[in-house]
Amino acid sequence: MTRADPAPHITIDEADPRGTAARICLAAYYAELARRFPGGFDVALSRDPDATDMVRPKGAFFVASMNGRPVACVGLKGHGQWGEVKRLWVSPSARGQRLATCLMALIETAARDLGMTRLRLDTNSALPEAVALYRAAGWTEIPRFNDDPYPDVFFEKGV
Repeated sequence: MTRADPAPHITIDEADPRGTAARICLAAYYAELARRFPGGFDVALSRDPDATDMVRPKGAFFVASMNGRPVACVGLKGHGQWGEVKRLWVSPSARGQRLATCLMALIETAARDLGMTRLRLDTNSALPEAVALYRAAGWTEIPRFNDDPYPDVFFEKGV
């Protein structure tokens, strides 16, 4: 297994973020954010709640499945020369198998394929494992770059 390869019982496919598998992951992701954020979470208040910019040719979206069940996702929202990583989530039942690392590697590859040279992302300090993942993967903390009401930590990385 290479750093970006999932375990043999896990598959990762590019998917439509409006498709069934993606909706299953995103609903679980939003529910987790609602539990973990002190003021809850409402996707309608976030930027691009329908994920329409996370499909080619502007972006990409990936869903990981374990034994046929969707357990993780991540999106890439295109902004021309740069992209924004959105909605990285791994089910508690699938954590510890380096899925987040695999998904982030796929996002970086998709970004390069789409002609992007820089990626950005935002997260919330209520998700310390996400902040630690990004720092460990070489992301650099930057000032706020959007007006989304939920994030309070912002990162950037060249691809």
